[in-house]
Amino acid sequence: MTQEEVVVWLEHVPVFAVTDQNGAGVVLKPENDTNVFYFFLNPLQANATLDQLKSTNGDMDLKVSAFSLGKIWFDLINADKDKEVLLKAPGKEDDDGEMAKGVEYRLVPDTRDLLGARMLLTMTPEDGEKMKESGMTPELAQEALKKAMEDSPKFKASFNEIPVFTIAQMRMQKQPVEGETGEPVTLLPMYFSLQNMVGTWQQFISQAPKEVQGTEPAINLLSLHDLIELMQKESEVDWRNVILVPVTPAEGGGASAGSAAAMSAAADPMAQMGGATLGDE
Repeated sequence: MTQEEVVVWLEHVPVFAVTDQNGAGVVLKPENDTNVFYFFLNPLQANATLDQLKSTNGDMDLKVSAFSLGKIWFDLINADKDKEVLLKAPGKEDDDGEMAKGVEYRLVPDTRDLLGARMLLTMTPEDGEKMKESGMTPELAQEALKKAMEDSPKFKASFNEIPVFTIAQMRMQKQPVEGETGEPVTLLPMYFSLQNMVGTWQQFISQAPKEVQGTEPAINLLSLHDLIELMQKESEVDWRNVILVPVTPAEGGGASAGSAAAMSAAADPMAQMGGATLGDE
């Protein structure tokens, strides 16, 4: 696939950022002398950041805005780090701003999905059998969490290393557009959210014939960067028949409940079935 085709392939996925009322993004300084602009895959995390900024900067008129992942992937997330942008105080005119280099754009996955990815990479079949036999005891959970945090070979950063999950046996049917002829197209869904995928699998398997309802899902895991690199190389896979499924925030439940669910899903997916703003360049 060409870069232009990848942009279109990513276009339907929304990402969320804190901006002023004009849509200019808020640039933060999480480390010394670092200008950082955050995009979030989960809108709840963007809202939490917004609430935090409002609590410390009550006079800033801010909101959460949605952007297309396709529009930012190459132009911002993977752009030249020396690209110049205009930094200005919230609500101020462009004339009051200054040009700056080195703004770092960070795409942030849900922390629960990072945890799920790390657990999938570090959990052995023996670990899974223990959890099936004994359930998710506090001791087993602590042991699995420690292994995931210390031994995972990937997904160690909290940003820009985005896990994407899929179940090999699960497919979707895309019907022809109304007025067009042709056969339905079979698509492989890939998910940013492990919990969303597990929930969909449960629905999928419950509607399947009885003889396959006990099927164990074969979960595969890739980073989004690796996936897009593969898509731009010669391949036997037709990536046009793969679809990315955006995050659908779960109703209710706090971070600890979500982390427990992610750990359970990774162990046994069937078990639970104040800154400046970034102006125009």
